[in-house]
Amino acid sequence: MFERFDQTNYHQLCDLLCSRHPDLQLILDRYGYPPFWSRPNTFESLVHVILEQQVSLASALATLNKLKEKIKEVTPVRLLSLTDQELRDCYFSRQKTAYVRHLAENIVRGTLSLNEMEKMDDSAIRNQLKSIKGIGDWTVDIYLIFMLHHQDIFPIGDLAAVNSLKKIKGLAKGVSKEVMFAVAGQFKPYRTIATMLLWHAYLEERKRK
Repeated sequence: MFERFDQTNYHQLCDLLCSRHPDLQLILDRYGYPPFWSRPNTFESLVHVILEQQVSLASALATLNKLKEKIKEVTPVRLLSLTDQELRDCYFSRQKTAYVRHLAENIVRGTLSLNEMEKMDDSAIRNQLKSIKGIGDWTVDIYLIFMLHHQDIFPIGDLAAVNSLKKIKGLAKGVSKEVMFAVAGQFKPYRTIATMLLWHAYLEERKRK
């Protein structure tokens, strides 16, 4: 059974996890609590995550904002009313145009329901979302963390989380994904909370540089 975290227990879970893992406690002592990163469980939010695939967060946000200028409210029906050229004018690549169209079509047809996802476990959500063109494990992980707040997710495809974990554990740059999963497994059943702390350390260290 999956468990969720929210703003009422977030700091308590950070404290609990850090009390068990001194290397995470160092992050908390140095940088304080990580922000409660959250997005609503909406079509717009999932489009935003798709836009963030393999580009900078700033670039993805610029594309999303351009789309919002065009259609005001980002809904499946409004997105499907745009031509491919209109989406390209909003900075969508050919690939991401195909991805968001496929997502919108599935929601309109009723073959995918974001509301229903709130009642499903991790594996069922992963299977459903990965049936959509362009959605892989990283996108599902971010969805589970930011939108649904499942508390035991480690996004192995996220470079910031992985590099931050390598740093606190003193791991070699070329260590395998299998090893990284095993190391992250030390934080069960709170791998999402660990990920938030790792992201927080990564971002704070970049700021200070």
